[in-house]
Amino acid sequence: MNQDKAKGIIESILFSTGREVRITELMSVLEMNSEEIHNVINSLKLDYKNEARGIDIINIEDSYQLCTKKENYEYIYPIFDKRSKPNLSGAALETLAIIAYNPRITRAEIETIRGVNSDGTIYKLLDYNLIEESGKLDAPGKPMTYKTSKEFLKLFGISNLDELPVLPKYKLDENRQIVIDEIIEENDIEAPMPEREDISMKNE
Repeated sequence: MNQDKAKGIIESILFSTGREVRITELMSVLEMNSEEIHNVINSLKLDYKNEARGIDIINIEDSYQLCTKKENYEYIYPIFDKRSKPNLSGAALETLAIIAYNPRITRAEIETIRGVNSDGTIYKLLDYNLIEESGKLDAPGKPMTYKTSKEFLKLFGISNLDELPVLPKYKLDENRQIVIDEIIEENDIEAPMPEREDISMKNE
């Protein structure tokens, strides 16, 4: 199959599904390997960029989705129900960041880091579909663990968690509390990252 025909087929699939489509699905339909699919999609992305089109293709883990360009958001948003936009408080963003940097974290661990009860915040993030349950910890009480969802990746415009900004280095004071107002110089000794117990996971 030539590339122009493959581009048209992939564009039709992404448009009609309205969801992220796994690369394995595209490989099966077009009978092409993963490298060929990547090349076709990259060519489509270049077309959208060069022609100042209003759409783009985003990569979400092992999937692709057709979406509108971010710079057109202010024109698109008034057409839709404003209630659909997540209204994230500082507490919600803080909790979301903790989960993003600590996949498969429990509610108790989140509350230990934040120092406050996080029930309501977690329920809100679940309701917005920004986080999801990721199985129960094989520990007393079998607490539920949480991780970020694909909606989180789409909201923040990243393909996977590896694209998150690197956390700043830090120091610990004599009470083993993080000193946030000090910048670590190149020759300074960096404090070790807090360790979490390596407990095997078990799905529900």
